[in-house]
Amino acid sequence: MNWNFALILFVLLVVTGIIYGLDYFWLRRVRATRVEAALSLARPSWTGLSAEEAKAQEAALRATHGKINWLVEYAVSFFPVILFVFMLRSFVIEPFRIPSGSMLPTLESGDLILVNKFNYGIRLPVLNQKIISIGSPKRGDVMVFRYPVDPTLDYIKRVVGLPGDKLEYLDKKLYINGKEIVRTKSGEYFEPDRVAYTAEYSEQLGDVNHQILLDERKYQDLSPTWNFPNRQNCEYLRNGVKCTIPEGGYFMMGDNRDNSLDSRYWGFVPDQNIVGRAFLIWMNFGKFGRIGTFN
Repeated sequence: MNWNFALILFVLLVVTGIIYGLDYFWLRRVRATRVEAALSLARPSWTGLSAEEAKAQEAALRATHGKINWLVEYAVSFFPVILFVFMLRSFVIEPFRIPSGSMLPTLESGDLILVNKFNYGIRLPVLNQKIISIGSPKRGDVMVFRYPVDPTLDYIKRVVGLPGDKLEYLDKKLYINGKEIVRTKSGEYFEPDRVAYTAEYSEQLGDVNHQILLDERKYQDLSPTWNFPNRQNCEYLRNGVKCTIPEGGYFMMGDNRDNSLDSRYWGFVPDQNIVGRAFLIWMNFGKFGRIGTFN
């Protein structure tokens, strides 16, 4: 959806930009020439008119012969606005809406978030091709990316595995490079979508301490949903999955571990699919108390 909007915005920018350029370099002079020609013909007939009357006649002629085409007028008016929005969304900040509960308790369905598109490098709009490398995703970041199975869809998950990591998710325990990521139970969380309580845990990934939801008693069948690139890097077992993350790839997981369709099922997120790092909830119309929060 956001990808389609970016394409539409780009097309509007190009169309209005071309019209704006034509008006600036050519159409303005055509209108000015037409107005001056009309004034030259009309001025001799204004002999005897007062200054105010002559001024009114001139204004009427300018309005008639200098009238701008409605399409050109709208394009010239909207081009600076479209340019500003396009540059802001493409290189600085882009808004997204959370559609599901896969990132509970960090993000709820209905949260409107802001995504920093500068942290991970400058990319060409629409093509999403990186042209300037500034930084890379860090373990624990909440990242928006284009869904590898269908790049027209935007997904949001947490970065768990980095390029070169050996990651294991066995019996619902997470291991990175042979070390278990210890979690500590912090309470119970009510999931509105399931109308049920789920155990909530505190987990440390890199420098980020965050909360996850996990039901240790619930069976979870981890099976690949498609034959994803570098599928040979993963081994699916009865009790989980083991993966070696390829260069340029990232292993993503939802904080709602039992209710998230993520890298455990569809594989790695390549660098070219990255959109940006989520950093702020700017609005939730149902829960105003969530504004400004994020972890």
